[in-house]
Order: sequence, then structure tokens, then C-alpha cells
Amino acid sequence: MQRFDRITFDSTIKGGRACIRGMRITVSLIVNLVANGMSQDEILDAYPYLEREDIQQSLQYAAWLAEESVYPLELAAA
Repeated sequence: MQRFDRITFDSTIKGGRACIRGMRITVSLIVNLVANGMSQDEILDAYPYLEREDIQQSLQYAAWLAEESVYPLELAAA
């Protein structure tokens, strides 16, 4: 497993969702901003407490999650 030292999980912050360095900024927010066309510089301007490495690791974490194997359950015939 890849090491994600900037991704934190705390049940008292955003319900335990993947966040950046214990802040209330979720990985999903960052991935969503990138997916909708924001550049890293625009994200850093909008969220000055983030670092470029936070964005990079958020994308790496999302890519890692997308590599997971999914085995759909077959529904039993009624």
C-alpha cells in the first residue's frame, strides 16, 4: 500500500472522511475541484492553507482507490 502521510481520518472531523492534514478540507473536495477544471494554482489561491503536495497526494489517493477490485454481488433469483 502506498503511504499517504497527508491524508488523515478522524471521526470528529467531517465524519471520518479522508481529509488533508487534519483540516476540514476533504480529499473529495480537492478531486472535485480538479475534475471541474480548477488548476492547482487556482486551488492554492482559494485555499491558501493548502500546499501543492496536498493536491498531489489527494489525486494519488483517488487514483489508488480507483485501482481497487470490485466484485458485484449477484442477486438471487426470486
